[in-house]
Amino acid sequence: MAGGRRNDRLPRRAGTCGSGTEGKNGRVSEEVQARTRNRWGEGERLRGEILAAASRLLSELDGEDALTIRGVARAVGIAPASIYQHFSDRAALVTGLTQHEFGRLRAEMKVAAQAVPDDDPVARVRALLHAYCRFAMANPGHYRLMTANGASRSSPDVRPHGPMIDLIDLITAAFARCADAGFALRVPAERAGVIAFVGAHGRVALFHSNARQPSADAVVSFADELLALVFA
Repeated sequence: MAGGRRNDRLPRRAGTCGSGTEGKNGRVSEEVQARTRNRWGEGERLRGEILAAASRLLSELDGEDALTIRGVARAVGIAPASIYQHFSDRAALVTGLTQHEFGRLRAEMKVAAQAVPDDDPVARVRALLHAYCRFAMANPGHYRLMTANGASRSSPDVRPHGPMIDLIDLITAAFARCADAGFALRVPAERAGVIAFVGAHGRVALFHSNARQPSADAVVSFADELLALVFA
């Protein structure tokens, strides 16, 4: 960085010369030309590429603290300055990544539930919890990031909000459909949703802290035991 300005050059690759954006014949590479033109919709596509790269890096690193703007830029193949067009700083990138990962988890949970017939609401609850547990066990780094940034509240008297609360609401709604269909619950649907989520989360957290992590099937079996306790 010279004179307080960011270095916007792309990392130099083997077989290139000059600023790193030109090939052997001195012409700007097709990739850089495409980004410079900034075609309609490209900005959103690049934002998705940045988040996908950050997600992959999180799988390889020890945790969120090792995630850097420069490292993500290198993984995408762009200059760090290009990331600042979408995320103002590292904190904004982490927030975007958290939302991205919650979106992935929510989509997997919905796909799992939709694969179950409409006339079996209990199996839909089970499918939601199974999908949640399998995602959490398969993505420990992502899961730690998500649970650390998934909920907040403006004051103690206000209900928390955030993507984690949205997941609890999704599970709660599934329990409510069970009650509406005549399946008795030992507690109201709102409590059932919290109990199932907190119980599954606690089991996952314990397994993540164990050096010899069991398979996801162990967590899924525990989720089934939870459900058996919730239903009368």
